[in-house]
Amino acid sequence: MAEENFTLTMFYTQWQAYQEQIKRTIVALTDDQLALQAAPHLRSIGENTAHIIGCRAGWFIYTLGEVGNPAAQECAKWGDRGEPARSAADLAAGLDATWQLMADAIARWSSTDMQTTFPDDWDGTIVHLSRAWVVWHVLEHDLHHGGEISLTLGMHGLKSGFTS
Repeated sequence: MAEENFTLTMFYTQWQAYQEQIKRTIVALTDDQLALQAAPHLRSIGENTAHIIGCRAGWFIYTLGEVGNPAAQECAKWGDRGEPARSAADLAAGLDATWQLMADAIARWSSTDMQTTFPDDWDGTIVHLSRAWVVWHVLEHDLHHGGEISLTLGMHGLKSGFTS
């Protein structure tokens, strides 16, 4: 956020707080707890966390062309099916690495930069997405899958670090 904007600053600050809540929740879980699912056909807690991490890295690195730090680049495939399970410590490190990737980029972009579009292939159709849209999409993706994590924990009688 190269230009000061109270509303955007509030959104990014609260998003970072949400990221910290996810991380605080995940880092306290055992491998068995990370493997818990809401239903057999749904992602586990660990898979959902890896999916959040992989989505962040994928959109910022592959779509927006951000180089990022090596740790974030390593995380770009974490959300793919068939990737190995990650430990709580690895997931926490992935959340941090991808947060840093996003925070560094967002801090650098101006309002004009946020309007720049990038091509993306959606099932064979090329669409042009703005940086602003990608940031929004990654934010709402974090919220959606963070909610799944919280719900899955609750279904199994575990407390999350999420606050209301």
